[in-house]
Amino acid sequence: MMEKHELRAAASLAAVFSVRMLGLFMVYPVFAVFARHLAGATPSKIGIALGIYGLSQGVLQIPFGTLSDRIGRKTMIVIGLAVFGIGSAVAARAGTIDGMIIGRLLQGAGAIGSVVLALVADLTAEKSRTKAMALVGMTIGLSFLVAIVTGPALAGWIGVAGIFWLMTVLALAGIAITLLAVPRPPRPPAARGERALAALIGASLRNAELLRLDFGIFALHAMLTASFLVVPGLLRGTLAVSNREQWQVYLPVLLVSVAVMAPAIIVAERYRRMKSLLVGAVVALAASQLMLAAEGSNPYVLLAGLVVFFSGFNVMEASLPSLVTKTAPAGSTGTATGIYSSSQFLGIFAGGAIGGWVHQAAGTPAVFFFAGAVAVVWVLVAATMGGRALGHDGGRVPLAARRSPDR
Repeated sequence: MMEKHELRAAASLAAVFSVRMLGLFMVYPVFAVFARHLAGATPSKIGIALGIYGLSQGVLQIPFGTLSDRIGRKTMIVIGLAVFGIGSAVAARAGTIDGMIIGRLLQGAGAIGSVVLALVADLTAEKSRTKAMALVGMTIGLSFLVAIVTGPALAGWIGVAGIFWLMTVLALAGIAITLLAVPRPPRPPAARGERALAALIGASLRNAELLRLDFGIFALHAMLTASFLVVPGLLRGTLAVSNREQWQVYLPVLLVSVAVMAPAIIVAERYRRMKSLLVGAVVALAASQLMLAAEGSNPYVLLAGLVVFFSGFNVMEASLPSLVTKTAPAGSTGTATGIYSSSQFLGIFAGGAIGGWVHQAAGTPAVFFFAGAVAVVWVLVAATMGGRALGHDGGRVPLAARRSPDR
């Protein structure tokens, strides 16, 4: 069990993450349809507009994370949320696809993901960190569920521009939570000048285990963003579900996936089988994309593919942040999570940009084949994982656990 102060820290930072991600996730199921009506829109530019948020996020995660090691986590979170709010307002007022691209680029400049993860690590003991990170991951998952369910209906009520204005309000709420609810963190080691910036970055980039995790989050979000360029249209065409009614599909799919994720992580951690769980989740992601590419016009295969995809997605989303903070070199958690978050958001950009180009050039099935190819490469990378974050035993079940599974 986490201590009371650790629970408060994890819950408040999860809230900061969730208020920012809620609006962003609301846009996913409605953006491709909405953006078609902006002046100058093409499938390729729509993909760029959806994904370019990740480009500025990816470029700025490392500077934000490293600066947080030096001048403080909460300061950087407040700055990032303010920039995100300004970008949301620009996107709300955009009347052309180029204006939307600029607004999304500014949204991404509020790159606080690495800082929030580092602050969770600062405020929790290592024995509680996995639970704290899982709480953050599950909160993001819940935000995703709520956003996907409410986004289409909300867009029908206030419009997609209204959702962007809502993001501005949510950014202000995140600033209030950061200043009033998040505990004061200890002074980061790097802020005392103990390590040079180059050494902080170099230590993370030389760590093979961190690089595997960085590739994993890149691949995960590339697949997600590419898929959402075509999934809404597939639901309309295969299931005859209108944009406003698509929550009726997403809700049961996401509930099942969350129900799979939580016990899977608990069992894998208890019996030290995290590597097996993670590799299995990646295999599931690859299989889901191939299912959707080959038989997406079959309603049963479509629904099964979505359940498999989001089950694997939620396992990885909840597990990877904890593994990064456990593997990070001492004194450079902010830098390591900065590189990790950069990889995540560059994956969003790659998924949107490449997915949009593939969609324009070759159609819907090709987008899923692209995402499936990314997942196959990830399977090969994940199979070589090991190290302290997965346990010194390399994932084997401890002898005591094998003798007494109920203990």
